[in-house]
Amino acid sequence: MAAEGKCLVRHDNLVVFISDVAPGDVVDVKITKKRKNYLEGVPVHFHEYSEARTQPFCEHFGVCGGCKWQHIPYETQLFYKQKQVNDNVERIGKIKGHEMLPILPSDRVSFYRNKLEYTFSDNAWLTKEQIDSGEELERRALGFHIPLRFDKIVDLRHCYLQPGPSNEIRLAVKGYAIEHNLPFFDLVKQEGFLRNLIVRTANTGDLMVIVQVFQDKMEWLQPLLDFLLQEFPQITSLQYVVNSKGNETFHDLEVVCYHGDPYIHEQMEGLRFRVGPKSFYQTNSEQAYNLYKLTREFALLNGTETVYDLYTGAGTIANFVARSAAQVVGIEYVASAIEDAKINSQINDITNTHFYAGDMKDVLTNELFAHHGRPDVIITDPPRAGMHPDVVAKLLEVKANRIVYVSCNPATQARDLEMLSELYDVIKIQPVDMFPQTYHVESVALLTLRG
Repeated sequence: MAAEGKCLVRHDNLVVFISDVAPGDVVDVKITKKRKNYLEGVPVHFHEYSEARTQPFCEHFGVCGGCKWQHIPYETQLFYKQKQVNDNVERIGKIKGHEMLPILPSDRVSFYRNKLEYTFSDNAWLTKEQIDSGEELERRALGFHIPLRFDKIVDLRHCYLQPGPSNEIRLAVKGYAIEHNLPFFDLVKQEGFLRNLIVRTANTGDLMVIVQVFQDKMEWLQPLLDFLLQEFPQITSLQYVVNSKGNETFHDLEVVCYHGDPYIHEQMEGLRFRVGPKSFYQTNSEQAYNLYKLTREFALLNGTETVYDLYTGAGTIANFVARSAAQVVGIEYVASAIEDAKINSQINDITNTHFYAGDMKDVLTNELFAHHGRPDVIITDPPRAGMHPDVVAKLLEVKANRIVYVSCNPATQARDLEMLSELYDVIKIQPVDMFPQTYHVESVALLTLRG
């Protein structure tokens, strides 16, 4: 196994990365990309299947691209995720002398997500078997994009990623739309009505559904929303958004609450976190709790420290550790997320948090340190691209006693750890599996200031 879940083989002194296979498969390969130092390919014929395989449990496996590792047993997935973190730390970060802790598995390996986004299409993606069948097939679809194709949607019959009633809601909406001839969106021509469906479940029992449409036609939309409320009375937040843009993102658009509250709540260790239609929240709630406990444990807080939480998002980590610190300063680029963070402090009666919105390198200034004091501990949870070099330079200038680096991309984490190793020792690293059946892995590292 290599990066991004692909397998690696060598041929004529060239490395070939092959997707959709398992270590030990014997295959004929079609080369799809040629680079100076490597090739990329896909299997076109299997001569022999690896013993390191298991039977995928989803009928859509290999088409929708959502669970690329369903053919790999879970214990083997964990082995390769651990290896990925370790290889990145040693090869990219050139870090030595640290403790590499065993990966923390997810208790759930299916139905673990609290959010899914489904896309409507009037031209469903068909498999080769469907095309060869010669049958007249329904082309209206509600499902996921296939990999690397914005305009191709695979229609889902059953998805194993989100617990009920996610599947039931999707199927009910699709059935209603077909019965009432509501136009499904044409992703190429950019026309139609029904565009996107978002389902968010919560561990409190709250349930949010967001219907995204292309045209402001309440004579079509209102009966659909009333149908949803009648069929699924457990919906606590029913919202809609009219989006006539060229893409499905709606962070800059008004979301209208049709029924219930304009938010749902997640719960964690007695804390309640408000999640709005635009809010970010870790999509595996149970494992997020374990991740945050680990982060707090690594921070070694005794109640006297000033903690800076970089890339704080909706302030989940900041509020989670606040009771163990003197004060927490959270910084985040997205202004709406900071408003969520402040609300999350208020509804939990947390008074020792302070939140600021802006570019990290612009907000993390001497003026901020003068106002709140220099950090004893820094927690950083950057996006996949890792930290900007200017932010790393600022951390080296600030010289906090400890840094806890939470990462969703071990490669960029390793790159940043190498830069921080100028002044810091990496003490221990803990891989955490947030996304079973995929090659993605989180990683938490503890760094301490030398001298």
